[in-house]
Amino acid sequence: MATDFAGKTALITGAGRGIGRAVALGLGDAGARLILLARTTAQLEETRALVRERGVPAGRVSVLPADLADEEDRGRAVAAALAAGRVDILVNNAATVEPLGPTDGIKAGDLRLAFEVNVIAPAALTAAVLPGMLEAGWGRVVNVSSGIVANPAGMVRGNAYATTKAALEAHTVNLAAELRGTGVTVNAYRPGGVDTAMQAWIRRQDPEHIGSGLHERFNRNYAEGALITPEYSAAALLALLAGDDTGAIWDVSTAPVGA
Repeated sequence: MATDFAGKTALITGAGRGIGRAVALGLGDAGARLILLARTTAQLEETRALVRERGVPAGRVSVLPADLADEEDRGRAVAAALAAGRVDILVNNAATVEPLGPTDGIKAGDLRLAFEVNVIAPAALTAAVLPGMLEAGWGRVVNVSSGIVANPAGMVRGNAYATTKAALEAHTVNLAAELRGTGVTVNAYRPGGVDTAMQAWIRRQDPEHIGSGLHERFNRNYAEGALITPEYSAAALLALLAGDDTGAIWDVSTAPVGA
């Protein structure tokens, strides 16, 4: 990736594995200072080690273990991230696909948790880093969404996931309109079918609970090799990140990978 983010600070959530880890590696290669956030310390340390192996100096990468579903823990993490200065790039990648199952069996508390992770946390993190971006006249916010928003009926028994990702895209487009002309862009990214731990978790679920259709589709996609790698999806995202688009719903299938 030829994009140069030297001198920029990037905060990536869900950076311990999958797409978040791949985005972190790409941004590190492009010169950014990295703040890696996820729940699991061991996974964050693995990402940090991989970043360091690629020649990124120790002073350019830090880790922040935090549970984004917990408002207090989230606030502590944000304060720590901003203590060293402005965040220029925010990639809201962390998400939960739970709860899955018949909608009439979903508990209100589980639905609230899905909104907390998939919608409220990205909005709260954005609000926290936005003043610094506006003062600098430059910032990039990307909210990782899902292709399910284009076809909500395509993930039966995944109502919470479809609903929260649709809400995240509405938040993205509305905020982009509010910030237009400030130098701060806000875009959503649909990463495609990616071979991640989330996909593997869905494949392991009881088909009687999540539905045979969903279970069969996710297992078939994996068996047929239809999934792309996190690295490919991240490269597609990073190819778009430096541009001036705002309010866009980016999709891996139309991104100029390798640009």
